[in-house]
Amino acid sequence: MLLLLKNARIFDGTTESRGQDILIRDGIIEAIGDHLSTPQGAEIWESADLCVSPGWLDVGVYAADPGYEHREDMASAASAAAAGGFTAIACFPNTAPALHTKSEILYVKNKSMGLPVQYYPIGAISQSCEGKDLAELFDMHTAGAVAFSDGKRAVQDAGLLLRALQYAQAFNGLVINVPHHKTIAAGGQMHEGVMSTTLGLKGLPALAEELMVQRDLSLLEYSEGRLHIHLVSTAKSVALIRAAKHAGLPVTASVAVVNLCFTDEKLVDFDSNWKILPPLRSQTDTEALLDGLLDGTIDFICSNHTPWHEEAKNLEFPYAEFGMIGLETVFALCRTYLRKKLKINDLVDKMSLAPRRILGLPISKIAPGEPAELTVFDPDFEWIMEVQNIRSKSRNTPFVGKKFKGKVLGVVLGK
Repeated sequence: MLLLLKNARIFDGTTESRGQDILIRDGIIEAIGDHLSTPQGAEIWESADLCVSPGWLDVGVYAADPGYEHREDMASAASAAAAGGFTAIACFPNTAPALHTKSEILYVKNKSMGLPVQYYPIGAISQSCEGKDLAELFDMHTAGAVAFSDGKRAVQDAGLLLRALQYAQAFNGLVINVPHHKTIAAGGQMHEGVMSTTLGLKGLPALAEELMVQRDLSLLEYSEGRLHIHLVSTAKSVALIRAAKHAGLPVTASVAVVNLCFTDEKLVDFDSNWKILPPLRSQTDTEALLDGLLDGTIDFICSNHTPWHEEAKNLEFPYAEFGMIGLETVFALCRTYLRKKLKINDLVDKMSLAPRRILGLPISKIAPGEPAELTVFDPDFEWIMEVQNIRSKSRNTPFVGKKFKGKVLGVVLGK
């Protein structure tokens, strides 16, 4: 591979360099400078405002492989991730079988070799993600699991989560939990509030999340482990995590991009593509999430990529499954709806550096002699999402036909 990036602004999460050419040969950055000569046979990438950053990482992707390949498989998830600017994804363990032993962790690592993005498997906390018996955390850690979570199935058993936090301390393991109390949320279809009452739909109360956030923080304080609270969506959750961080607890948090950009008013037409978990909430919640992201209470942004086949989403709203695909639209949503608050270096930190720091993964350097793990984008390029261009196997997104500002031009991964 011989690639020349022309007149690229380089962002590293804190600083921005002026436009320079970057020459990449066989996956290694060979030279960075002004007006580099173009080697024979080199592919040239250029744009009106070409920008480059360390490769982005998405945490909590549902890749659906093994077991649910009709919804997504590793190749299609990798293709969607690359189209969205991600050079790596950390995938949740909710598969069949679940990623709950070293065998499944090795399956992911081996099957993902040669794909255009790097896969980092997240091992299950409990066997089969059933929330009953602790899985083989240490074996999965030695096999390459970067963290532990029951993924889409929030851990309901406080004792189980406590044991996971305590056990993982032996190797500084990270435990990830989605704060969702299923009995309080039982039967809920959308955020509980004025809009749910207006539409006649049973609400998902904020309490179902906030109660679990408070519980998990109390367990963390007792265990002294490492905890990441994934997919925060309410103002009170942000306040609880902010207070915990100020008290010195080793907690981190993340938010789905759609929860930053939209409110529950999007559900007024009963479009089942907007039926997600956590649900879109009120304007007050959305503003608190953005404030939390800006002040460091929330550490990074994720896609909450949840693919579903047509038969699971194209139904009357109460019968449709929760979730939308998101790998291909994270950057575009941020640039279209949040550009006044989140600058490019902010996005680089929240989509590349912060998730890698939390998972303990190396951060790529943009310098001669370094392996190229780069995301290339134009922050002002306008484009329309068309269904035939979606890389995911699934199509459950409300953004088909929508015009966006901010386009990923490609990724470079020199493994």
